Amino acid sequence: MKSVLLIGLGRFGRHIAMKLNSMNCHVMAVDNNEERVNAVLPYVTDGIIGDSTNENFLSSLGVKDYDACIVAIGDDFQSSLETASLLKELGAKKVIARASRGVQEKFLLRNGADEVVYPEKQLAAWTAVRCVSDNVLDYIELGNDYSIFEIAVPENWVGKSILDLDVRRKYNLNVLAVRKHGDLKVEAVLDDELQATDSLLVLGREKDIQKCFKI
Repeated sequence: MKSVLLIGLGRFGRHIAMKLNSMNCHVMAVDNNEERVNAVLPYVTDGIIGDSTNENFLSSLGVKDYDACIVAIGDDFQSSLETASLLKELGAKKVIARASRGVQEKFLLRNGADEVVYPEKQLAAWTAVRCVSDNVLDYIELGNDYSIFEIAVPENWVGKSILDLDVRRKYNLNVLAVRKHGDLKVEAVLDDELQATDSLLVLGREKDIQKCFKI
């Protein structure tokens, strides 16, 4: 069971707490607002009210003992930056921090954060991709121009298999799975006959995916 120290319990932090709870993680939740702490208590192992920019308070939490520390503070970047820096100074194994602007991402990475999540940027990219194509159902950007798209089966692919279509050779794409009636099928996807109600999980360079599916 993974143990996580979650600091900042606004909407973003609360959703993280709920997801970690569904993944059976041990979560210590921290915020300086009592109402926010009380709101997440059903989803966390324990919750505590305190100032994460106070070194003595943060040290008392035993940050070294957690597999990861998440700084989800969204309304006070100075506090977020100080918290990330203190966590690393106190020996945190892994610090993941939230940024809302590109410049914040740079500062966090230079001052203690091992990884930075940028929800607004990631959601904006997802929204833009969904906006320009009706057949894109989901989208995950992996970096270096590679992404995973979930795409509805094109009309002219219905009744054919991935093997028949020779997707990898023709388009330089890998079909990871096929979703049929809501269920994800990873095995034997190459030989399965595609149906109009199916969707494909495709990995490749965005330009190749856009060309193949006319996005």
